Amino acid sequence: MTATDPDDTLDHRPDERPDERPETDHDRGGAPSREFIEIVRSDTVWRFERDFLESNWTCLFGRGCKGILDHDATELNQGCCSLGAHFGDGPAGVAEAMNVAAYAAMLTPEQFQFHAAANSQPDREPDDPDADAATGIFGNEERTHTRLVDGACIFLNRPGFAGGEGCALHIAAVEFDESPTEWKPSVCWQLPLRIDWQELDADTEQATVRRWTRADWGDHGRTMAWCCTERADGAEAYCGDEQVIDSMSDPLRALAGDEVYVELRRRL
Repeated sequence: MTATDPDDTLDHRPDERPDERPETDHDRGGAPSREFIEIVRSDTVWRFERDFLESNWTCLFGRGCKGILDHDATELNQGCCSLGAHFGDGPAGVAEAMNVAAYAAMLTPEQFQFHAAANSQPDREPDDPDADAATGIFGNEERTHTRLVDGACIFLNRPGFAGGEGCALHIAAVEFDESPTEWKPSVCWQLPLRIDWQELDADTEQATVRRWTRADWGDHGRTMAWCCTERADGAEAYCGDEQVIDSMSDPLRALAGDEVYVELRRRL
């Protein structure tokens, strides 16, 4: 999973009022179209999947989430953390890795189950091609993704840990009364939202914000026993008390900015 820096755009086209007409797209394979709300701001055309934002989807982590493995793994309580998190490409990815490392350095052993592993260096010969390249919190020397420990992301506190189950970065952010969007890898705080970036012309980018689907998981998606955003096999997750536009207001604001979010909220 990767993320692209939404701020890496040119900023010279004048603001426009949003087009009040909804736009539709076709799902893969010619499935029925989905409606998107389009909002134009500066040099970015934002498009939001109406159906999902109006739905009552909610995260079931710790409340019956079956995970993303090839079997029902409710008892592991890994959520979508089994694969670790990949950072963005290029300079944005490097910056994100540095940001996560800085926040990870603030975690205490009481907050972070694998604190010792994160602060140790593996014993290996430098010229051994078969050696584990994982080091600290990273899964490789290039620092493109988080390290896996015991079958899941190093930041995932497991069932029974006194400091609390779930992402150690998320837990610490809440304890510091800060937004998890500041602490966690972008792909983590965005889930189950996915943002697709497309260059329309030399001056304009299009950002499509929608739910994750099985196809977005690549080959792994074909073997997952459950995908919580797919109503066909994840209908259990559509049980929240509020719409996604409200329950995920923090990630949506972080993605598109306050101005776009306020307009989006007005349109729904």
